[in-house]
Amino acid sequence: MRKRILVTGGAGFIGSHLCRRLLAEGNEVICLDNYFTGNKSNIIELLDNPYFELVRHDVTEPYYAEVDEIYNLACPASPVHYQYNPIKTIKTSVMGAINMLGLAKRVKAKILQASTSEVYGDPEVHPQPESYWGNVNPIGPRSCYDEGKRCAETLFMDYHTQNGVEIKIARIFNTYGPHMNINDGRVVSNFIVQALKGQPLTIFGDGSQTRSFQYVDDLVAGLLALMQTDSSVTGPVNLGNPIEFTMLELAQTIIELTGSSSKLVFQPLPQDDPKQRKPDIHLAKQLVPNWNSDTSLQQGLEQTISYFEQQLV
Repeated sequence: MRKRILVTGGAGFIGSHLCRRLLAEGNEVICLDNYFTGNKSNIIELLDNPYFELVRHDVTEPYYAEVDEIYNLACPASPVHYQYNPIKTIKTSVMGAINMLGLAKRVKAKILQASTSEVYGDPEVHPQPESYWGNVNPIGPRSCYDEGKRCAETLFMDYHTQNGVEIKIARIFNTYGPHMNINDGRVVSNFIVQALKGQPLTIFGDGSQTRSFQYVDDLVAGLLALMQTDSSVTGPVNLGNPIEFTMLELAQTIIELTGSSSKLVFQPLPQDDPKQRKPDIHLAKQLVPNWNSDTSLQQGLEQTISYFEQQLV
């Protein structure tokens, strides 16, 4: 049965992959985006599909449509973008959640919130399980994003308990792949662009801090599977690849895969930058059967580097 599905932030990095996958599975898709970080080029080939509808809209304003499911992905997600206008960032997370939850309540749609591993802050527990409440600075340069997403989770749970809205909360860990914004300031895109241009790779701190990198196709599969779980499953559920890499390891891998002669340069670690980030995915394995985030870093980077090579021509 064909479903009508709304994807906010649908022209963004993750949203564009999700729209493509939902259409491939035979659904109608409404893609909502204000193009602050999204780009029409990410979904240009979908515009001829009669089951795809693109709407320029900001989720801080109400939106009305008859839909069966909502994926709420709208929010700038890289430090460069979310710190550019921190008030707008937190309004997008909080007011966007209120508007989309209000829509879900009115039309009785199932709704998924794209939350983030940033709700854990600079964690004192490693790896991070969903039961960990986090270590977040509420007034730091990252707090507009961290606290905005934390508040959105609260709103989702309150709409569920008070109004019976069927919700899913996915805590997304570092994700990479084609359609990343070249200038988004994230470590994977930074390193790839610098390596392809023969520029020094910028490492903040001593490079010993770690991240776990998830290929975008694995994440999209996880979002789809989480959305289809029983109504008793609300989340939050971590979605990420549990294999951990240091920044030095990532930089060296990208230099090797690009054949670059780039060297490494070191700069001070930004305020509140997490030292470690690794998902505990035991709950996902339990609640979202048959889902795996097992694309190797090398496989995923090869696809991502190929995409960036085309963009830089």
